[in-house]
Amino acid sequence: MNRLVISLSIAMIAITAEAKVYHLFYLGGQSNMDGYGFVKELPESLSKPIADVMIFHGNQSPDQQPVDGRGLWSPLQTGHGVGFSSDGESNQYSERFGVELTFALALKKEMPDVNIALIKYSRGGTSIAEEAARQFGCWEPDFNQGTGEGRGINQYDHFLATIRHATSHSDIDGDGEPDTLIPSGIVWMQGESDAGTEAVAMRYHANLKRLVDLIRAALRTDDLPTVIGRISDSGRDGKNKVWKFGDTVRQQQAEFVEADGNAALVTSTDQYGYSDPWHYDTAGYIDLGEEFGKVMAELVQR
Repeated sequence: MNRLVISLSIAMIAITAEAKVYHLFYLGGQSNMDGYGFVKELPESLSKPIADVMIFHGNQSPDQQPVDGRGLWSPLQTGHGVGFSSDGESNQYSERFGVELTFALALKKEMPDVNIALIKYSRGGTSIAEEAARQFGCWEPDFNQGTGEGRGINQYDHFLATIRHATSHSDIDGDGEPDTLIPSGIVWMQGESDAGTEAVAMRYHANLKRLVDLIRAALRTDDLPTVIGRISDSGRDGKNKVWKFGDTVRQQQAEFVEADGNAALVTSTDQYGYSDPWHYDTAGYIDLGEEFGKVMAELVQR
């Protein structure tokens, strides 16, 4: 199938005296990137909109469905967790949140003179490996199943559509002046769905490298700083392990970071509580966002 061709050089308007420059970060992965934190459990300091941080949250869709990725630029607020949706005209916010809140605040603290813009597209249960896709979806760009209009459409296609929609806007903050987006980093929280079999888990390094290289290419920035969240296990399936080969994926994640040269691994996930066997609790998402932000700032500024 024909791939969407993304040209950020067209979508990003040249800097003028009035233009605002935003450093752009992409947030992707599966359900622990979607976010299962409870908005009602947030402290008051995190419950208010963050007016000077903009976010474009692409509408998620299953594989084998026409490309979606619709959304609109809006100030960052709560409700960008699981259950969020957008039709491109308005956002339907959920009662959940993910890492985006504290990630943005940590970046602002570490880089106070930088304007922050986020693009988020993730989908729970998705794998990178084609064999592990199940009904949730697959990030393998060559994953080619289905019939009719949806044949061959996968999560990478929906990601590309999100990037295309997001970068088609020249004025993301609505102040009447064109803005410039500078791709500055990738945050990836995923891997649990690739931990079901040893064969798939052993290929996670190679699969992750290929996908990150393609995301960097879509954002037209070689060696874009990339922060990986290490997967962890709640041990709450009654048999001590939820992800049978999770340790293998964890090792593969570490090997990717070691070999990449412009990537880092956040390992604080081992300390978090869980709201169910698969997802962190509210405190976990608050801390994970902070860790992502601090580590990303270090990569960007080194």
